[in-house]
Amino acid sequence: MIHGSCHCGEVRFELDWQIDECTTCDCSLCAMRGALMAKVPETALQVTAGADLLTLYQWNTHRARHYFCSRCGIYVFHRKRVAPDHFGVNARCLHDFDLTSAPVRATEGANMTVEDPNPRDRWPGPRVSRG
Repeated sequence: MIHGSCHCGEVRFELDWQIDECTTCDCSLCAMRGALMAKVPETALQVTAGADLLTLYQWNTHRARHYFCSRCGIYVFHRKRVAPDHFGVNARCLHDFDLTSAPVRATEGANMTVEDPNPRDRWPGPRVSRG
């Protein structure tokens, strides 16, 4: 069991999963927040405290669901756009995990489609019109 929390410790969670890889992503959101993520199935993540303090952020297709602690602002995990039955967990929030124990693989998010009717210029990726 791997334990994790946000910075203030109000949001706490457990992972019943062995992490064998971490990833980075070059999409605009992940690049700006400097995320180092561990992909885990939804059944492996359990929020043990502070679920009511989680704030949801969504953009573009609204398929990915990014969760932050509403008190300290730390990104703790997100439901993935391309694998909605998995979470990307902020590996830097994990207490019982050595960040150097797993290889880090870069993933490409910058070329994912942007399907927002008013996309910001800093959102890379091909534009798709909803209509």
